[in-house]
Amino acid sequence: MPTITDIGTLITRDPMHGVRPIIVGTVTSVRRIAALYKQGYSAEEIAVDKPHLTLVQVYAALTYYHANREEIEADLAQEQAEYERLAALHPNKTQIQQ
Repeated sequence: MPTITDIGTLITRDPMHGVRPIIVGTVTSVRRIAALYKQGYSAEEIAVDKPHLTLVQVYAALTYYHANREEIEADLAQEQAEYERLAALHPNKTQIQQ
């Protein structure tokens, strides 16, 4: 008889890794998988790029993303805003010389 996996056991919120949902047994966030997916990577390509993850784990993260899109999109937007804030504080030398 095949082993049945409850996909609800594949995503967690570990307080030691912040409040973001992560893939169980890793420090890889659902946000990171969603960002790659939004860049056009397929689940299979993500699994190849992240060899510490199984295809099942990648699909679980994508399922979580699609089921909780508002939460993950807000997290991605917050990450982008923080990136832009830090980039403005530390412009590279070519921007300074212009």
